Amino acid sequence: MEYNPADVYYTIEKAEIAEIKIKGSKFIGYAAPAPTREAAMEFLESIRAKHFDATHNCYAFKIGKEGNDFRFSDDGEPNGTAGKPILYTFTKFDLSDIIVVVTRYFGGTKLGVGGLVRAYSDASEAVLELCQKKIIHCTTPVEISCTYENINIVKRLLSQYAISLEEDYTDTIYIIAHIHNSRAQAFCDEMSRVTNTKVEPKIML
Repeated sequence: MEYNPADVYYTIEKAEIAEIKIKGSKFIGYAAPAPTREAAMEFLESIRAKHFDATHNCYAFKIGKEGNDFRFSDDGEPNGTAGKPILYTFTKFDLSDIIVVVTRYFGGTKLGVGGLVRAYSDASEAVLELCQKKIIHCTTPVEISCTYENINIVKRLLSQYAISLEEDYTDTIYIIAHIHNSRAQAFCDEMSRVTNTKVEPKIML
């Protein structure tokens, strides 16, 4: 199924790990889903604890469809050689809600600025190539109240529009449907039309 690009973005299904070696230095890339800044920092701290003896634990995270919540760190490597290259790989793989930590154990040979940029990029790409993408839907909650008489019509339209929903069946049926942002108003208009205004959905702000 094709989605409006405004309605979706991608993260990863689960944490992965990959390791590369360059001129004696070992680079271990860790990737994990991070839907919040708190989740990203918690994962970072777990890697720091695991590799407390590492030369560097460099990282980047990016959160949200627009990726406006992001952070990166070179953790003692020359400025711009680690965190930014890791962050750039997220754009290359079209990912957000993610953190990548690259742990380095120095092998005795300096790589230079260009070598470090390539090494951290390669380590980040190596782990991201192992990751399975997961779609994130950008939705608007819509409140629906209807009678049992109209439920079949409502359900039929929901099957065409709703990504997910919560239902409460009492004397009246209450539904909160999660509709893609770009289709929420169209859904409300269509529901009103096909039920002859007997069902008037409300967008929840």
